[in-house]
Amino acid sequence: MEKRKTTPSFYTALFFALLFVVWMIFSGFFDAFHLSLGLISCAIVTWISSDLLFEDRTTSFRRRLIQFVRMVSYTFWLLRQIVLANVFLLRLAFGPRERLQPQIVRYECGLKSDFEKFLLANSITLTPGTVTIKILGSTYYIHAINDEAAAGLDGEMERRIARIFAEDTESRKGAATT
Repeated sequence: MEKRKTTPSFYTALFFALLFVVWMIFSGFFDAFHLSLGLISCAIVTWISSDLLFEDRTTSFRRRLIQFVRMVSYTFWLLRQIVLANVFLLRLAFGPRERLQPQIVRYECGLKSDFEKFLLANSITLTPGTVTIKILGSTYYIHAINDEAAAGLDGEMERRIARIFAEDTESRKGAATT
């Protein structure tokens, strides 16, 4: 088991700041009592899981900025996919019952880091019609509401997530072949 670093680093402070800003936005309370609760909560979460977001602490600031821009782009793409999946489910709900074919799909993933796998699992679950129910290593077990939803697990989401965290040379190489 790896020993936890006890001195706070730049990444730990950044993780805490991101959590606290999100907490303040979602809570909407700015009095001393609620801000102190937010500080305590964010400090505990940071202590427990700051390694999740910034697993590789050797990455440069420029590289993190590129990842941030790519993550924003991915978020907009994912939001579009969520809207399209909602429209699909609406049609499915009001269509013939024969179109419902619930199934468990096994999906092999090639992502490397735990955060990439976490992001993929949550992206699949956020998209209506599919739910990640189990992950064993690089194998995902996903509940799909019918064949069309299962066919949507074509690897595009995984490719986009891999591109967020890809090195510049890898992303250029991938862009040239597609």
